[in-house]
Amino acid sequence: MPEEMINKMEVEGLALQAVDLNLYLFDRPLHPELFRHFAAYRVEQGRYHADIWVVGLSHVVTVTRGDQCISELLYRQNETLPSRGVLSRFRLKGERDHERKTPDGWTYLVSSQVETMDEALYKSVHCDLMRHAEKRGCYVPYDAWSDGELTPFSYLDHEARDREFHIHAFHAFPQGRTLVKTQSIIEMPA
Repeated sequence: MPEEMINKMEVEGLALQAVDLNLYLFDRPLHPELFRHFAAYRVEQGRYHADIWVVGLSHVVTVTRGDQCISELLYRQNETLPSRGVLSRFRLKGERDHERKTPDGWTYLVSSQVETMDEALYKSVHCDLMRHAEKRGCYVPYDAWSDGELTPFSYLDHEARDREFHIHAFHAFPQGRTLVKTQSIIEMPA
């Protein structure tokens, strides 16, 4: 079976089950070979750097300062994911706020939302987000996975401050008229 067809089937399965996505927080970096990268970039900011990977209708964000780091992973549950270094894990469902402080002084805050909309509202929100995403941040459309007029996409935007890294992520699942949104803040120790 061609790779494109396999990937389309994987994403179609995800599109029908966007609420089965999990948000993980690790106290270590994740290995790049665990994921298929559709986009990747690094943000350098004085005391730290952040690596952002778009991995299908999911993402990985790793903020590193010296030999310490925090990694946020939005991904479906998977047996290949490491169990070592997991600080938090929860299934995305509805709206949820979560805060985690680490023993070494990092603070992680996230607000997540999985929203399924009626067709007209979803189409309007989808198109508005696409227009905005094409001008700012990292926008990854999955044209090969589209089965109608709306294309699945991932859109990540960030703000790098002196001791904080903010990431806004949107993952659009047109087949289920579902939008997965996360807004995260990673605060480094003083």
